[in-house]
Amino acid sequence: MNTSGTADAVTVAVISAGVSDPSSTRLLADRIAQKTIDTLRATGIQVTVSVIDLAPIAVEIARSIVSGLPDEKVQAAIERLAAADAIIASTPVYKAAISGLFKSFVDLIDNDLLVAKPVILAATGGTARHAMVVDDQLRPLFAFLRAIPLPTSLYAAPEDWGSAELGRRIARAANELTTLLRSGAPRQIADENWDGYQHQFAGNATRAEQSVADVDFDTDLMRLAAGGTS
Repeated sequence: MNTSGTADAVTVAVISAGVSDPSSTRLLADRIAQKTIDTLRATGIQVTVSVIDLAPIAVEIARSIVSGLPDEKVQAAIERLAAADAIIASTPVYKAAISGLFKSFVDLIDNDLLVAKPVILAATGGTARHAMVVDDQLRPLFAFLRAIPLPTSLYAAPEDWGSAELGRRIARAANELTTLLRSGAPRQIADENWDGYQHQFAGNATRAEQSVADVDFDTDLMRLAAGGTS
């Protein structure tokens, strides 16, 4: 972080729920990531990209959903997501809905994990009829997690891959993300408002300044949890 509050280096996590090989969902995510890297570096910000492919850990995600506890591989993916400054989320669309694999992974994320993290929303599908799924389903999902979905969402049907319009939309989303990260606003929003959010007790998304001293143990429920009487 430099003296102006702007980060000198950022990490962008790419979540891809594509399952085919090659995957159009991953190809779209890679294209967005490359444009984002180019745009950020043009402003003097160094970028590290961390790719989270969900297909190889699909079984572990299912087991984690059933057990209620993240598997070791799933936990590693969650930790990489937590360490990111921004996210590119890319999912295939099946029958007018986002991928069940993608949603299952998100269901395992602590509700506090993505507070104020900027997110580029992206999806692929076999027909243009699915285009609104990005804004109808992905946008409210990340809004619920208190992330910051960027204004420009991205969708690619088969006929879009050779379209100049897709390239322009990708460039616009990358510029939006760069502007937001350069401003330092996401980190400032999270830091200044963290105590005001409702948090999960024993959640894994915490800040260094949050300590056990912030928890009120002088309630009936907390006394019972500690083995006392109400």
